[in-house]
Amino acid sequence: NAENPLAADILKRGVTKQALVDLWIGGQPSTWGRTADRRAGDAVRVYTRSDACGAAETWAAYLGNRKQEDLKGVAVYGDPGLTEAVRKDVRGIGYNNLNYAFAARTGMPVDGISVISIDINGNGRIDPEEDIGSKRKAIGAIRSGVYPSPPARNLYLVVKGSFGGPAREFIRWILTDGQQFVDEAGYIGLAEQQIRDALSRTGP
Repeated sequence: NAENPLAADILKRGVTKQALVDLWIGGQPSTWGRTADRRAGDAVRVYTRSDACGAAETWAAYLGNRKQEDLKGVAVYGDPGLTEAVRKDVRGIGYNNLNYAFAARTGMPVDGISVISIDINGNGRIDPEEDIGSKRKAIGAIRSGVYPSPPARNLYLVVKGSFGGPAREFIRWILTDGQQFVDEAGYIGLAEQQIRDALSRTGP
């Protein structure tokens, strides 16, 4: 929540993976002061998804090869519901897909929300390459491989047996003209080599 009294310190320090494990898997009570390396701070209120979804499964996988059912917290429905729950709760923390964390027009966090970067190297601060405070920075961190997978994830289209006709043309469109819509839709475009490799598997 952007109104968290310790937001500036939290955003500067980030959060470690272990702290996230403690919150969502261990269900261990914690305070925002502990997160910001201070004595003060209200208790952290953890939110998770109530509906089966890829975001929760991927988040659970990042937190130690777990399943969505292992995630602790106040369960709310849907991507918009989770964002709104955190936006209304100054003590709240959640996880979400890019397009529900960042505003489409500005690429900055949704009003009332701050996006906390993960202190991946554990040095107690957010280095420039770890910063995911804007959609542009988040995409850069994912593309460079600094932001781990999971929680970043590859998505695939699969077919039973060979494919042709409209299905083949649709996949070729995704790999060519369709790439212009990827960022807008909340995904991350493929590298040129990935596109060439995929096109080579669709046939002439």
